[in-house]
Amino acid sequence: MNYKQTEKWILNRLPFYQSQGSKAYKPGLDNIRSFVDHLNINIQDIKLIHVGGTNGKGSTCAYLSSIIQESGYKVGTFTSPHFFDYRERIKVNNNKIEKGFVSKFISTNRDIIEKLELTFFELSFGMSLSYYIEKNVDYAIIEVGLGGRLDATNIINPILSVITNISYDHTEILGNTLKKIAFEKAGIIKKNTKVIIGERDKYTENVFIDIANKNLSEIIFASDYKSKFENSDIEYFNKNIKTVVQICKNLNDEKINDNSIEKGILNVDINTDFYGRWTVLNNSPKIIFDSAHNESGFIHLSKQLSVLEYDKLFFILSFVKGKNVKKLISYLPDKSLIYFTSSNISRSMNHFEIEESIGENINFNNNPKKIYSNILSSASSNDLIIITGSNYLAKEIFS
Repeated sequence: MNYKQTEKWILNRLPFYQSQGSKAYKPGLDNIRSFVDHLNINIQDIKLIHVGGTNGKGSTCAYLSSIIQESGYKVGTFTSPHFFDYRERIKVNNNKIEKGFVSKFISTNRDIIEKLELTFFELSFGMSLSYYIEKNVDYAIIEVGLGGRLDATNIINPILSVITNISYDHTEILGNTLKKIAFEKAGIIKKNTKVIIGERDKYTENVFIDIANKNLSEIIFASDYKSKFENSDIEYFNKNIKTVVQICKNLNDEKINDNSIEKGILNVDINTDFYGRWTVLNNSPKIIFDSAHNESGFIHLSKQLSVLEYDKLFFILSFVKGKNVKKLISYLPDKSLIYFTSSNISRSMNHFEIEESIGENINFNNNPKKIYSNILSSASSNDLIIITGSNYLAKEIFS
């Protein structure tokens, strides 16, 4: 298979959580352990940093990768989701995994992939580890896919574990209380391994403290510390920067110092092509794509909007099934002009489902590009257009 055929096989043949939901989620670590054993790779040869949490994982990984690059190291990142190209998920120093590696990896391991009935995520994670070994990276930053305790990435023994924050998301799998969700996320805490918690919260801090104590692991709450490095105009980025600074301070690597931290934060866009979190696509009118898709994300979105000036505020929104759309849009400013659409995946909410969730008639068109084009033609230079609710909107509107 050439690369296009290989990518299609990966995306269409294998269960894929973002498009199929919980039926694509296979909790447990036996499959991925068997796969990694088959690949005959020694993941103990890499310094791994494990990043979990509800929101902020992507920006935390991006800032951390940028800083480690500025320290003179080769760093791998395994993140999700991708926005335009599957290869965005697996990078070394901001270079996407080569098409040739992906094609060769699948052709070599297709039999075992099918025998084990690997999920999309298990396959991708196994491929990333194999790639990082081949590229001889100094560090690899591994983002948890879903939860933590039973996530495929939890076979690793990292030098440091990170949990950014806890909020309600994937409650059908992780539990319907913050404590239950925190327990699942805390599953990445390993014995005698430091854990950095991004935000101290009265509902969840004792869950983390108890599990860290049982594992004889030192726990650091990043929000307890002051830092001179938070320079972003985006409030929730500054929270993640504070977390990243504590990660760097606790790596005990003299090359990862204040100078490289400062340069890494300033050069995050250059070093990582960071996309999807408050990404400004145009300035007149201002157009922003943001990957907010849960309650915490919409709260942060609302706070950020409160400091901006604009005439009209347009929203293009799409959601996957199971979201409480009425609650999410309650965080949006009054007089927002809201337009709904669907993504081209089976989990995307349709017109009827969104209308039923909200309990009133809505502006809906199942063609995201058409909505975008119509709004753009009517918007003035001082207006603001926000595209959010689903990661898939980026590719469907801007591809």
